[in-house]
Amino acid sequence: MAEKIATGIDIGTYHVKVVVARSVQKIDQGSVPQIIATGHAESRGLRNGYIVNESDVVKSVRNAVAQAEKTLGFSIKNAYVSMGGIGLDEIHGEGEVITSRADSEITQTDLDKAIQDSEERILDHIPNRRILHAIPLSYTVDKQPVLGRPHGLKGTRLEIKTLFATTFEQHLNDLVATIEQAGIAVNDVMASPLAGSLVMLTKAQKRAGCVLANIGAETVSIIIFENNVPISLKVFPIGSNDITNDIALGLQVSLEEAERIKRGGIASSNHPKKKIDEIINARLIDIFELIDLHLKKMKRDGLLPAGIIITGGGASLSQIEECAKATLHLPSRIATLNPAQNNKVRDPSWAVAYGLCVWGLSNTDEENGISAAKHAGNTLINWFKQFLP
Repeated sequence: MAEKIATGIDIGTYHVKVVVARSVQKIDQGSVPQIIATGHAESRGLRNGYIVNESDVVKSVRNAVAQAEKTLGFSIKNAYVSMGGIGLDEIHGEGEVITSRADSEITQTDLDKAIQDSEERILDHIPNRRILHAIPLSYTVDKQPVLGRPHGLKGTRLEIKTLFATTFEQHLNDLVATIEQAGIAVNDVMASPLAGSLVMLTKAQKRAGCVLANIGAETVSIIIFENNVPISLKVFPIGSNDITNDIALGLQVSLEEAERIKRGGIASSNHPKKKIDEIINARLIDIFELIDLHLKKMKRDGLLPAGIIITGGGASLSQIEECAKATLHLPSRIATLNPAQNNKVRDPSWAVAYGLCVWGLSNTDEENGISAAKHAGNTLINWFKQFLP
């Protein structure tokens, strides 16, 4: 048995989370990442998911990594890192190529050139941004839609529609520089919603159609799947901290007390439950209305059979499922992590860090289809084979 180890680092506005997992290759059983260590620390130096004070973030990362190292008994040298924040966005592109072989058979080279053409067409529209992921959404060969991969088919013209996940280049450079200042080499960077989807969603949910919503402290990120392909990715500048602020203003209490009330830690006749629920529900409706507007833009409102799956620190609010269901008119549930992970992770807020490990431990020939160009130093990531239609 060959054993591999990968580390995932998720730098959120509220917490830095580190997960270390190992993958033991077993005959006929594939590779199942097992969590062997975790670490977390309070985040400092971030705003809306991007770095504003590098030295504070370095300290937070070092503290979280040190916790994991204490369990491991050895140092963490490199890691896969998540990229989130309001700078994360999407852009759709189209490309085409004339097939290169004399017999018109479509090769991997043709697929790569089609992706490259769609990328080149959008570069002028995304100044100061870097492409993190290029994900094929659909193909046509000689104007005929292709169900699945076009590799091996015959045709003259191959066309492709592509989803690009992008972020501000400055934010990306700051993230990598900060991790490296903490003494960790960056293997690669993945968009946070994609990382979370690797462990929060089942194949059935992704095939039927669903939206995964991560309710963070200062941002809400969503990723929409259909036919096993991520078709949209978005981040909104709103989060559970806004609920805390609303409670503080509505009840005229301190932020610390408002946070405890939000988490259900205070029950007092001075704070009627009905009033608290009204305040929380009002902000939750704002959040889910933003998601609904985006679903309408994608023409998927009310049309995702697997509904909305909610994760992140804000998912613990008691009324959040019913609020999502009523606002979006979709099935709603709170995401859960695999309980077989030796209780190393306690709630779905660890999903992104664990998903990074799953990505880092994946092989191109694995059943889940995860395939990535993993380059150190934050070069362009063309991580698309996982999402081939």
